[in-house]
Amino acid sequence: MSAGGKTERVYLALGSNIEPERHLRQAVAELRARFPILAISSVWRTPPVGGPGPDYLNAALGIECELPLRALKYRVLRPLEAAMGRVRRKDKNAPRVIDIDPIIFGKDILDPEIWTQAHLAVPLAELLPGLVRPLTGEGLASVADLLRHTADIQHISLSL
Repeated sequence: MSAGGKTERVYLALGSNIEPERHLRQAVAELRARFPILAISSVWRTPPVGGPGPDYLNAALGIECELPLRALKYRVLRPLEAAMGRVRRKDKNAPRVIDIDPIIFGKDILDPEIWTQAHLAVPLAELLPGLVRPLTGEGLASVADLLRHTADIQHISLSL
């Protein structure tokens, strides 16, 4: 997908807890049809954050994108989620067929929870182990390693 703009490396967090194997595979296939894929993490099972519900399967995906962040989010990712059956509810932690969030855009970290949430840190660290937290100098690989041993997260053998 080209908008004639600067190409950025973008890292996306993907999650699903409704038929997650099928929906993660479908999301990756849809994204692959739209963007050059740089890397795909392993899949990780985590409990839901902020509410009850089935466990999530989570992954991270790196793409190259020429769209500005807002266009990526509202012209591609949100419509893709909707086409896959995602219904946005008042409860932002409600179960969902798919969640696709940009977490790094170029050099900008969009979601500071990559440093505290296993469902984000562990998959992303597979793709960007050398990423450093600007204020503390802490590396994502070490954060992910700590979370892998202290959080309820499990590696899943699922090919995307």
